[in-house]
Formats: sequence, structure tokens, C-alpha cells
Amino acid sequence: MSLPNDPVMLLSYVNTQLRDHYPSLKELALSLNVNSDDIVKKLAAIDYSYDSQLNKFI
Repeated sequence: MSLPNDPVMLLSYVNTQLRDHYPSLKELALSLNVNSDDIVKKLAAIDYSYDSQLNKFI
């Protein structure tokens, strides 16, 4: 499966996956075979950053 290209859709998808299935961004990226840095950069473009303690982008 490919991740959504639209940053807002990506935000929604990633946060839902983190909440429901993965204990960390690293685990999500490994499972989906994607680079977590790419996700972080794309979401930084819309002013979101990953909070590892909350396990979500805020």
C-alpha cells in the first residue's frame, strides 16, 4: 500500500495508524516499508511534528 500524497490526508492516516496499530513511528515505517524521515518532512511542511511521548503528530 502506498501512503497518501496529500499532507492532510497523510496526517489523518498516519495518526490513525499510530493510535490503532503501532507503538511508534519507527514501527509504522518498518511495517509499511517506508522511510519515517519522509513522513516527518512531508508533515513538517504543514507545521506538524511527531511527538514520541504521545505517539502522534501534533
